[in-house]
Amino acid sequence: MLQMIGAFAEFERSLIRQRTGEGLQRARAKGRVSGRKPKLSAEQRAHALEQLRAGKPQSELATLLSVDRATIYRLAKELEPAK
Repeated sequence: MLQMIGAFAEFERSLIRQRTGEGLQRARAKGRVSGRKPKLSAEQRAHALEQLRAGKPQSELATLLSVDRATIYRLAKELEPAK
């Protein structure tokens, strides 16, 4: 009996997972973007990259833009040449 209940639970879980995947695909097809919104707008991002190239300290830039230092570090990583 317990084995049958386990089999039904496993089957139900696979159905839920399949439906969730299909729903996400439909949402993407409609142009919906999932996930968190970016902290910096495109203009702020361009400004931050410009300031980083000019040599402004990353911690100052983070304070100026009211974001965490890790956000600026990720931007700085984009400036590094690919290895």
